[in-house]
Amino acid sequence: MITFDMHKIQNILPLLQDKLDMTHSISFKVLNPDICDCCYAGTIINVNGIDYLYRSYKAWTDMAELLHAKMLTPRKIDENFIEITFKKLKKDSFHDVEKTSDKYGIDSHFSRIHKMEEPSFYYYYHQALDNVKIENKNRILNLGINRGDEFEVIKNKLNTKKYDLIDFVGVDHSESAIAYANKQFPEQNVKLYTTDINLLDTLNLGKFDLLISIGTLQSSSIHFKPFLMYLVQHYLEKDAALILGFPNSRWVGGEMIYGAKAPNYQMNEMSLLLNDISFAKKYLQQKKYRVSITGKQYLFLTATKFLTNPHNVSKV
Repeated sequence: MITFDMHKIQNILPLLQDKLDMTHSISFKVLNPDICDCCYAGTIINVNGIDYLYRSYKAWTDMAELLHAKMLTPRKIDENFIEITFKKLKKDSFHDVEKTSDKYGIDSHFSRIHKMEEPSFYYYYHQALDNVKIENKNRILNLGINRGDEFEVIKNKLNTKKYDLIDFVGVDHSESAIAYANKQFPEQNVKLYTTDINLLDTLNLGKFDLLISIGTLQSSSIHFKPFLMYLVQHYLEKDAALILGFPNSRWVGGEMIYGAKAPNYQMNEMSLLLNDISFAKKYLQQKKYRVSITGKQYLFLTATKFLTNPHNVSKV
């Protein structure tokens, strides 16, 4: 078994990558991260006369993610050392599934993904709901609703009386996903439609005071920039808010891997992502929105209108 003592990341990463290229897993011995309560990665700790570079569990899980591997439960060797195993992720991913009419349907690979059970997704989405003051909204439109995960969080967040007063409208092109969502939301104040988002005008939905769309407006069939402007101009009330989610990750082998894969790049490349976010932020600011960008594996753009009543603005 390999033992890492004063090995630097510069040496460890290529070594583990080479091993994982040849086999499905690799185990190695490292300093027990519990040996120190407040050490940064790279802190030198001496054990029995030998120096070791300290790394936390987070550092090792981050490394596994970079190598497209899963870190298995570490085995404790003694008080000072543990054995870590990296297991190569299976390459199955909904991103590689041939595009069909029901690629995002309830029986698809995509349906195995539960974004709201990923802490870094749920946390920033919930934060965005707080930022737009979800409890004050009257009509909410979700484009790309699929099985309704975003609405479920809102339903659980609000008391029943307030939830029942809000009109929820969801649109998705997957018939099976909408059928599933209808069973999850039998309430009269929830209306779900199976429609291509490019044909939104055929539904005569009216205007809304909150737009939610997670990872949908970046679809290849949608021209993001003109479509976003059209939505703001024709589907949002004067004081409406927006929550837009931009994927900066891929779902592979049961894991949400940081970094979006751009066309014609072997590495993660963020130019297209940042271009869309930059455009949206600039456009919405021109429309007198306050815009914030948060998140990690998904970047959340949250936009709210500036207060128009000067008496409601607190002095700093």
